[in-house]
Amino acid sequence: MTTARDAFSFALACAVTVVAGLGVAAQHRVNGELGQRIADGFTAALVSFSSGLLILLVAVALSPRGRAGLRAIRPLVASGGLRWWMLLGGLGGAFMVLGQGLVAGILGVAIFTVATVTGQTAMGLWIDATGFAGARRSPVSAQRIVGALITLVAVAVAVGPELGGRVPFAAIVLPLLAGLGVGMQAAVNGRVREATRSPLAATTMNFVVGTSALAVATAAHLVVSGPPHALPSEPWLYLGGALGAVFIAIQTITVARIGVLVLGLCLVAGQLIGALVFDLVAPIGVPTTAATAIGAALTLVGVVIASAPGRRRSPALDG
Repeated sequence: MTTARDAFSFALACAVTVVAGLGVAAQHRVNGELGQRIADGFTAALVSFSSGLLILLVAVALSPRGRAGLRAIRPLVASGGLRWWMLLGGLGGAFMVLGQGLVAGILGVAIFTVATVTGQTAMGLWIDATGFAGARRSPVSAQRIVGALITLVAVAVAVGPELGGRVPFAAIVLPLLAGLGVGMQAAVNGRVREATRSPLAATTMNFVVGTSALAVATAAHLVVSGPPHALPSEPWLYLGGALGAVFIAIQTITVARIGVLVLGLCLVAGQLIGALVFDLVAPIGVPTTAATAIGAALTLVGVVIASAPGRRRSPALDG
């Protein structure tokens, strides 16, 4: 039976997750411009992710519970309490940040967000259907399929007028794939948090894996393409890592309370609000048009439809 306290806890988790979504949109904007300014999305992504890791390492050093959580990971994997692949959520985040550095400056924050949300919705449906990472299996109903299809239509509406012109086809594929990775990241990071009983440990592991992957990819890129342009002096262009550390930590905590699909819905609301605001106040890439706004609205409608039956929480993730 749901108590008033449970209802308040659920509502608070949803509200905080919406704020995390605003942080996602802000990170799109920051990393998109950094990638443009230095003409190197790989280096921009590495700067963002590694700065977030440094912040988290300081936090872990000051947190006995965080250190205990990190120490617990190896024995948990050895005992089977965690599967080794559950530690790879940072790959999804790394791919997202790489996409920001490479194409967010081309697409604009709103179109980039619409595309990533479509990928997140598809991944959320797959997670519920398969029970990935311990999630409760839910049937893939016609309603959920319709919701996912609406998000695909939203991408076509938002980017269609520019596709093949100012927006190359590959530029829209990248955030779609990044959205899939972010959906996976939220699920496995929630499992690491539950096993270690430490959101800080789960978030730090996420950044260790993501930074390591980006360091290898960036080194290979620099060998082929040469060094980037000089780094800009504006401090705000280096806030992407801090934003990422905050919103991933929030997701890691709230996924246990609201589940993957509702978490996705709340993130979408925050992302779309933030994306439209950024594109109107501080535009980058393709300008916001009526088609962009319609695409954003359709995305929210699609996610609401897809998420409506999935409000039950996974017992495997409940704390």
